[in-house]
Amino acid sequence: MNIPQQLVNGLVLGSGYACVALGWTVLLGAARLVNFAHGQMYMLGAFVCWFMMTRLGLSYPVGILASLLALGLLGVLMQWAMLRLVMVQNLTSMMIVTLGFGYIIQGAGGLAFGGAPQNFPSGLDRMEIRFGDLWFTWQDVLILCVTLVLYVLVWVVLRSTRLGAVIRAVAEDPKLAQLFGISPAAAYIGIFVFEAVMVALAAVLVAPRTPILTSMGFDEVIITFVIVVLGGVGSVPGALVAGLGLGLFTAFFGALVSPAYTTAAAFGLLLVVLVARPRGLASQ
Repeated sequence: MNIPQQLVNGLVLGSGYACVALGWTVLLGAARLVNFAHGQMYMLGAFVCWFMMTRLGLSYPVGILASLLALGLLGVLMQWAMLRLVMVQNLTSMMIVTLGFGYIIQGAGGLAFGGAPQNFPSGLDRMEIRFGDLWFTWQDVLILCVTLVLYVLVWVVLRSTRLGAVIRAVAEDPKLAQLFGISPAAAYIGIFVFEAVMVALAAVLVAPRTPILTSMGFDEVIITFVIVVLGGVGSVPGALVAGLGLGLFTAFFGALVSPAYTTAAAFGLLLVVLVARPRGLASQ
């Protein structure tokens, strides 16, 4: 086994996991909201960019912009439809509604893009960098760098800015925040749109590494759930550590045992961590 190569593979895989989980981490931790259509939104973000590039002949950056705009608009529509549930913090109903949205998005994606796997050529995924037996692509570098920058920015905003204070205030007590002139409805819409845009960005960065399918959303929800729980619900640094750790675990487990059992092994790891630290890695 080439240990340095598996380390690189794990870091790239883990940064992709963390990038996909960032939006849901903020949504769940900062706003106490849930979105079980997260994986299907990831799928849609990838296919919007793919469609712009392969069917309309547009460039990768333009496809990224189109995906961000499309998912941002979808986020506004979804949050507007759920606003009454959000305002009363009815998490059970939100789970059911977002699951419904997820199946609608998946069905619409299947009708629009078909059920066959598609290649998502960004160009960067074919540009290799080699150091002896060690190799990776510029797409891998982009994923890792953008993920680290996004996590730093989000952590700084949530901890050190007025916007972060507003988000935390709404999360703690929406009615009390309203007395201080904060609009909980506007805050919730903004946070949900942020989550939608982040999952679109993750999709257009990570999806070029593998073929994409309109049925791939469920796997993304599972991985995101594992990372959010492992890192500690709502912990931005915890989600980054959990994502990178899970990526390294998956890479080495797949190389030493079999890639077919990595999901089961990931849940085994989750159980072990939660037994030792019930609140996740971020617990004190």
